[in-house]
Amino acid sequence: MTVLSAQSIRERQLLSPCLPAYKDAAGNSAGLGPCGYDLTVDQNVTLYPGSFMLVSAAEKFDLRRDVVGIVHDKSSLARRGLAVQNTVAEPGWHGYLTLELSNHGDDVIRLSRGDAVAQVIFHLLDRPTEQPYVGRYQGQGPGPQGAR
Repeated sequence: MTVLSAQSIRERQLLSPCLPAYKDAAGNSAGLGPCGYDLTVDQNVTLYPGSFMLVSAAEKFDLRRDVVGIVHDKSSLARRGLAVQNTVAEPGWHGYLTLELSNHGDDVIRLSRGDAVAQVIFHLLDRPTEQPYVGRYQGQGPGPQGAR
């Protein structure tokens, strides 16, 4: 698989908004990076040590049948104990991504709406899949969505 560059992510319109790189209110990178996109939270978040929470990304995804998105931690937040569980945005999926967060640190972690929370790297498949995503989370709306 090939990792998509900033310009390929923007040209393919894989998510919206697709903002140029910027610093969020906390000073962390957000928006379009060299080979990925730093997702932001759509609500205020308070995570106590040892806690778990579902949050929604503010960006809406629209993945083609030849692209998969893999969500990763942001290093700056991981160093504070914030873990983003592995999430795969399958080819053909569209909607607002729910992220699973855990605080493994000793301090309370607070994020404000619009703060960067995770990074997604988009990979190009060798050819479009014959089996695009049609599961229960297709077309997921904004706001964190529990297990179905």
